[in-house]
Amino acid sequence: MFQNNPLLAQLKKNLHAKTPRVEGIVKSTERGFGFLEVDAQKSYFIPPKNMKKVMHGDKIVALLKIEQEREIVEPERLIEPFLNRFVGKIEKKDNRLFIIPDYPFLKTLITCQPNKNCSAFFHHGDWAVAKLIKHKLRGDYLFYAELIEKIISEDDPLTPWWVTLARHNLDKKEPLFEKNDLILKENYPRKDLTDLDFITIDNSNTKDIDDALFIHEDLNGQFYLTVAIADPTAYIKQDSKLDLIASKRGFTNYLPGFNIPMLPRNLSEDICSLNPNKRRPVLACNIIILKDGSISKNVDFFLAWIKSKSKLSYENVSDWLEKSSTWIPKTKSIEKQILLLHRLCLLRIKWREVNAVLFKDSLEYRFHLSDEGKVIDIFIEKRRIAHKIIEEAMIIANISAANFLSHHLGFGIYNIHTGFDLVNAENAVTFLKNYHLYFTVKEITTLKGFCKLRRILNMLSNSYIDSRMRRFQSFGDFSIMPGPHFALGFSKYATWTSPIRKYSDMINHRLLKAIINKEKPIKPSEDIKLKISEQKRRNRISERDVSDWLYTILLKKKKYENKKFKAEIIDIARSGMRARLIENGANVFIPGVFLHPIREELIFNQEIGKVFINGIVQYKVSDYIDVTLSEIRQETRSIIAKPEN
Repeated sequence: MFQNNPLLAQLKKNLHAKTPRVEGIVKSTERGFGFLEVDAQKSYFIPPKNMKKVMHGDKIVALLKIEQEREIVEPERLIEPFLNRFVGKIEKKDNRLFIIPDYPFLKTLITCQPNKNCSAFFHHGDWAVAKLIKHKLRGDYLFYAELIEKIISEDDPLTPWWVTLARHNLDKKEPLFEKNDLILKENYPRKDLTDLDFITIDNSNTKDIDDALFIHEDLNGQFYLTVAIADPTAYIKQDSKLDLIASKRGFTNYLPGFNIPMLPRNLSEDICSLNPNKRRPVLACNIIILKDGSISKNVDFFLAWIKSKSKLSYENVSDWLEKSSTWIPKTKSIEKQILLLHRLCLLRIKWREVNAVLFKDSLEYRFHLSDEGKVIDIFIEKRRIAHKIIEEAMIIANISAANFLSHHLGFGIYNIHTGFDLVNAENAVTFLKNYHLYFTVKEITTLKGFCKLRRILNMLSNSYIDSRMRRFQSFGDFSIMPGPHFALGFSKYATWTSPIRKYSDMINHRLLKAIINKEKPIKPSEDIKLKISEQKRRNRISERDVSDWLYTILLKKKKYENKKFKAEIIDIARSGMRARLIENGANVFIPGVFLHPIREELIFNQEIGKVFINGIVQYKVSDYIDVTLSEIRQETRSIIAKPEN
């Protein structure tokens, strides 16, 4: 009777139109239900039956309904799936293949099969790259994925590296090359500096050596520093096959235990590397550092041949300068070079302390791995005097390059940092007043004012204030046009000292050469700048992901059970605190349930970085506390800790 009734159809349409809808991101829980997060303050409950249509992270439109006097949502339309290309672990049941995505809160078994281009055989426990093809909210009756490639077998020691690189779609091996790629392509005239006592200082195991130094001093106390940098662009023509590969990779990817080079190892670790007693082509500059520590504007860039007289290590040079070992330089001329570079370093540190921004010394953690890739332990490394010698020399060289490029071209690849944006500058000024530090927004948004603020904070040495200021600061970036680097305290900064490892430095090499040889330079595009920024971000995340994985493997060892660790609180989250173990650098999470049994009396204030219990501050960022490890979750690479009372 009511079939095909136009009035009934219109009524249904009107009711459908009046049903309120919300848009947001699905957040699942381990208990089967979920929430639709509309914004930072508002979320709606998704019952378990409705969660079967969606996955954690999906962006959806949902119908807003009332069930049993409670607001719930029913997923209606998929805007963007969380999964597209993803990494997961294979499960095999009754000769059928399933894949579990390698993400926290995603426990769905997704039916899968290899696609037509994938010839690998998959076994239970294998890791694979897959692509989601079917989604229930698109009208499909199941979630379905195609397997694109096999990554690695279960329990292979290299799993953390290969899975992480596959997840971020990063290269696993060095670039392939042809014989022609190893031949010098340039015939520009070069100065012969092979008789000068150039030295290199690096880690003892470094093979891709890209900087060498020579220094002398005149009777007036001025230093004359020659910085010689390896010259891969002499072998790699712009827009050649190898150049395009380097531009895509952007950087040598340094991961715990090994690296994946931007250039073929034959180039980066041999032909271009400034190995001792080997004649090498370089791009060099002569820089005068005045008696007060400032850099003369009279800088000369040129092409040259050099022959490093010695490969020195940070450890040996630092030990010798600190008189803490039996190692000595093998010749008097090398000894003289070290002593002059040391004096220059101290002079520049003193100058930067007054005129720019000094870095705070921090601990670095390095994994000790077996030849098979198994985690043995963690080494703690500090920045010692030899590290600072090279650091100061490279800073001098990069300032000089930035000024040289700006004067002659007005463009290049510059490292910039804008300090505070207007809103964060206002927040910073308000925050600082609480500690009787009085600045204006106008003041701290200038380079001079920012440097003054940083110097005062360095003198105060208050870790909590430092952490809040970092939260207000902008992130560093690349720019084609000259701009200030507030965090360093310089009006311009452009790196060119690591062309073996950074494509941005290769670009600057070509621009500097164009000036030297009076050729027309090719201005870098915004696209290449964005590609470099994105690749840097992906490399940084991959390094962190591998480290997190290795930490869970290391800390599962029996000797760490019930051990008390000192930890620094580094962040306050919505439901707990994040901290770093001082002994080994591992990041841990401390849930609120371990801080106070009554959730209503517990407040986590992310903005000010403090935890309140009954209105009283109990913890804050930068506090040191004792913790023990409660749980190590290998599948999510997370470490749960609880404070010691």
